[in-house]
Amino acid sequence: MTISVDLVARLGPSVAGYPPGSSFGPRVARSYQFVWLLSGSATWLHDDAALPLTPGRLLLIRPGTRDAFHWDARVPTRHAYVHFSLTGAMPGTWPLVRDLTGRHDPMAALCQYLLWLGAECPPGWQTQACETLRLLVLTFLADPGPAHRTPASLPKPLTAMMSAVRERWADGVARPIPMGQLASAARVSPSTLARTFRRTFGVSPVTAIELLRLARAEPLLWQSNLSMRAIAVQCGFADAYHFSRRFRAVYGMAPTTFRRTAPEFAPPSPAESHGLTVLAALLHA
Repeated sequence: MTISVDLVARLGPSVAGYPPGSSFGPRVARSYQFVWLLSGSATWLHDDAALPLTPGRLLLIRPGTRDAFHWDARVPTRHAYVHFSLTGAMPGTWPLVRDLTGRHDPMAALCQYLLWLGAECPPGWQTQACETLRLLVLTFLADPGPAHRTPASLPKPLTAMMSAVRERWADGVARPIPMGQLASAARVSPSTLARTFRRTFGVSPVTAIELLRLARAEPLLWQSNLSMRAIAVQCGFADAYHFSRRFRAVYGMAPTTFRRTAPEFAPPSPAESHGLTVLAALLHA
C-alpha cells in the first residue's frame, strides 16, 4: 500500500486533559485522527453506536465521520491525539480500533515516539513525525487475514500442547515428541488432538512438530559453521543421515545444497507454507 501522510498544523501529536464529565461534539471530522487514552476512559459515539475507549486502545477517525466524545464522569481523562491527511491508495475497509498491548506490535512504541516528537520538537521533527505516522497507519490497517492466526485465536488444546513443546525444547534441542505425550499435554485424547490440529492447520500434530524442527535448521545452515551432524542434533534427529533424508523430503533439496543457496532462491519454509508460524511464535513466548 503506497500512501503519504501530512500533519495538520497545531493539531498534534500532543496530549489533552479533560475534567470529569467533559464532552465534545457532535462534530463532523475534517481530517484523519488517531486518539489513544493515557488515563481515564471515554465513550466515542458515531453513527448511533457507542464505542468504549480505555488506555491500550488506538482509535482511527476518518474525515467526514460525525461523532462525539463523552469523557469519564468520575476522574480526569488524558488522551493523546494527532490529526493528519492521507494521500495514495486506500483499503476498502478500515478498522475502528486496534489493541496497543500486543507483545510484538510496534504501534504503542510508535505512538510514544510521536508524542516525544511533538513535545521536544527536535530539528526536522515534522518529517520524522510524518514518516512515523505513515508506518503507524500501515500497521493499523494491516489485516492479518485467516492464514495468519494469532496465538489468542488458537484452540486451547493447541496452545497447551505448544507450551509443553516449548518446555521440552527449552535447552535448545528440538526433540521429536510422541503423539501420546502431545495429547496428554493438551489434555485431550490423541484422536481429538489430531482432529483439532488437522482442522486448524491441515496436518497432524506430529507432522507439524517435525516441520518446525526442520525449519529450525535454516538459520543454522545459513548463519553458522556447524556440521551437519551438529545441526541434526540441534533439530532432534539421530544423525546427519536421518536429518538429511527428512530435510530433502520436505525442502526438495539436501541441506548441503540448501546451505549454498541464497535465501531469495531457497524453497519456502515449511512453517510458512503450512501456516505454522503462529506455533513457532509460541515456542519463543
